[in-house]
Amino acid sequence: MAGNSPALKPGSTLGILGGGQLGRMLVMAAARLGIRSHVYSPEPDSCAFDVASEKTCAPFDDDDSLTRFARSVDLITYEFENVPADTADFLVTNRSVVLPDPAILATTQDRLAEKSFLIDFGIGTAPFAEVGSEVDISVAVVQIEPPAVLKTRRLGYDGKGQVIVRGDIDAAAAWKELGEVPAILEGFIDFECEISVIAARGRDGSFAAYDPIENIHREHILHRSLVPASVPAAVAKEAVGIAKKIADELSYVGVLTVEMFVVEKDGKHQLLVNEIAPRVHNSGHWTIDGASTSQFEQHLRAIAGWPLAKPRRLGKIEMTNLIGGEIEDWKRILAEPGAVLHIYGKREARPGRKMGHVTRVKTEK
Repeated sequence: MAGNSPALKPGSTLGILGGGQLGRMLVMAAARLGIRSHVYSPEPDSCAFDVASEKTCAPFDDDDSLTRFARSVDLITYEFENVPADTADFLVTNRSVVLPDPAILATTQDRLAEKSFLIDFGIGTAPFAEVGSEVDISVAVVQIEPPAVLKTRRLGYDGKGQVIVRGDIDAAAAWKELGEVPAILEGFIDFECEISVIAARGRDGSFAAYDPIENIHREHILHRSLVPASVPAAVAKEAVGIAKKIADELSYVGVLTVEMFVVEKDGKHQLLVNEIAPRVHNSGHWTIDGASTSQFEQHLRAIAGWPLAKPRRLGKIEMTNLIGGEIEDWKRILAEPGAVLHIYGKREARPGRKMGHVTRVKTEK
């Protein structure tokens, strides 16, 4: 589909499905490149609406609104991977160009499909077992020795849609707590650190990646990202190679994020892929202020059919998320030399909600 459509030109209109902070930052990157943005979101208080040229607030199953939206834009992308499959199919059926290809969502929206894809492709993951019934959960705790985590196959992020399992009794209770929906039981990994690779693949198959990022979570939510990651150069190179392998296998177009565990086995480092995110990513927010080209501009370049940038890191980076009430510290952060504050414009600072982030760049000697 992408190969048959002309490259986007400045002055075109980009359609974005989803109106959260990732959509907001895509809009802002597009504006700098002379591209207008039309954001489609069911949420009336979507923070991307504040900066978009046009907005549509309607359900994802509203065919009339989707049709009008599609006719008003030259290209469509999405800011989150849980866009309903029927929505994506409807847009493609109506001859819209949607990138990344919505067909990829069938793999990345389903944890079982995603992990099976990785294993079939020779890429390591945590041990896992399919759970679709009460009998399955009993078998799974034998295959995957607790402690483990039971995760819904679909949806769920920032710790949502998962329950810790520490034994047989816990497993049955966890299955009920999740609502007895299709799930996977995943073994715990004793890892040294968690990293992510943010990379882009263009329409022409070109590839570019940022330095691997070390991620520190707090209560299952990304708290800090450090760049470069504290891993050996060979591990960093292998991580980028895994991201390229995945992007090429999927014939991917756009920015792709691959989250990985770094583990030590028999005195050697090993990488296990935790998750693939077919979009721009929270751990890449540092690229706005800490790289020569942000992940948001890189995504636009890729889907528009423009040359990819070769991003250069501008120093040693620390990016910290501001969660819930932490956003109230904005005055102190603004007074801190070298700190760059981003506030997302969300109306309510609820616990666990990402309200903004702060990036600190230190020049390397």
